[in-house]
Amino acid sequence: MTIQRFKEHCLLEAKQETVIINFGRFNPPTNGHEKLLDFSSKVASATHRVYASQSNDTKKNPLTYKDKIKFMRKMFPKHARNILLDKKVRNFFDALVIAYDDGFKNCIIVVGSDRVNEFDKVLNKYNGVKAKHGFYDFKSLKIVSAGDRDPDADDVSGMSASKLRSAAKSNDLQTFTKGMPKGFKDAKGLMNAVRSGMGLKESYSFRRDIKLKRTSRIREKYVTGDLFNLNDNVVVVDTCESGVIHKLHTNHIEVLLDESKKVNSYWLSDICLNKE
Repeated sequence: MTIQRFKEHCLLEAKQETVIINFGRFNPPTNGHEKLLDFSSKVASATHRVYASQSNDTKKNPLTYKDKIKFMRKMFPKHARNILLDKKVRNFFDALVIAYDDGFKNCIIVVGSDRVNEFDKVLNKYNGVKAKHGFYDFKSLKIVSAGDRDPDADDVSGMSASKLRSAAKSNDLQTFTKGMPKGFKDAKGLMNAVRSGMGLKESYSFRRDIKLKRTSRIREKYVTGDLFNLNDNVVVVDTCESGVIHKLHTNHIEVLLDESKKVNSYWLSDICLNKE
């Protein structure tokens, strides 16, 4: 379903008491989840509810339920009021039963593109059917794709929660930060919470695979011997005084000036070769 069609049927159904639901592991939450929530909240007249799973283990679900909700509200401030901490909601079925009991007649579930068929088959199968998980009977129950892959996917393609868990395990703050929404300032805190849930120590000295800026070309040439050598004729840039290189140091040069016969020290950028 395209975004345009999604908006059209949402606008139509919003008048009939529609709830839009997101449910995911969010372990940890990422900028991919932000896109999912932004897409789901397009219809202002519909109620938007966001639930996180309560699963907790050291491999795929290192964040505790309370920590997840805390970080999600900080990470997605414009959706904070819609991110619910409700221990009664352990799965999609619980969210649907509660929404139905609350009087909603239509329900739209928004998920990653790779999970549409799975949820459409299972959730619609029990619409209007009494089962162990409870009862819900919506006039309309639609499973809609947000247009992107599931940000909770366990493979590491794209910026998935799985990739961020791997970065946290490797203490790679640079990669972990790339998965955060713009404006979120507590990547270190979130990564340490993930590490703690994995049974690893919190870290304050992070691995940085950052390419350092190259030093100036002048400095590089000087170090390799391609810029100045002893007895080279040079000119002082500011005063136009000429002289001869008397001694080479690590980051400065001594020049014997022609006129004064004095030896002065200069930075590399202060002199240049006298081509004449």
